[in-house]
Amino acid sequence: MSSIYLSAVATVAAAIREAVREVAAAVPPVEIRTMNELMGETLVTERAISRLSGIFGLLALTLAAVGLYGVMSYNVSGRTNEIGIRMSFGAVPGDILKLVLREIFILIGIGVALGLPSIWAVKRIVATQLFGISALDPMAISGATLVLAAVAVVAGYVPARWASRVEPMRALHYDG
Repeated sequence: MSSIYLSAVATVAAAIREAVREVAAAVPPVEIRTMNELMGETLVTERAISRLSGIFGLLALTLAAVGLYGVMSYNVSGRTNEIGIRMSFGAVPGDILKLVLREIFILIGIGVALGLPSIWAVKRIVATQLFGISALDPMAISGATLVLAAVAVVAGYVPARWASRVEPMRALHYDG
């Protein structure tokens, strides 16, 4: 807050105290605060819960990304011989990249297909926790879906890139 605003509030508060004392000297002095201060004190718990929820959300997103990366890395390492065979028959690195990324997009599609009906199912529970937006807010749902899809693509891109750079002879002799 600016010092001008604070000095104006202090001046008005002093004038109110003086007016109350003149009208009713028996009234004990009152603490005068702005509506912003009162709302700030009232919403402390909600803001703390909101921050904590955001931290847990980021942690969940990180765990999902690491888990998807692990699953895709395991999947790619298990298919190294297949990738070597495809490359020996003429597949270019772009084809292998598309092959692995296609699996990521299938997983994203399954996630969206299961996630959107789940939102509808838990909307009443979620609605009690939201302030200022609907439980079925299309912008919030679209944003969350896009963020999760982007994280999934990034997490799956690293194993896909590795798979596209494998030398065919090394892949054919791989015992993973």
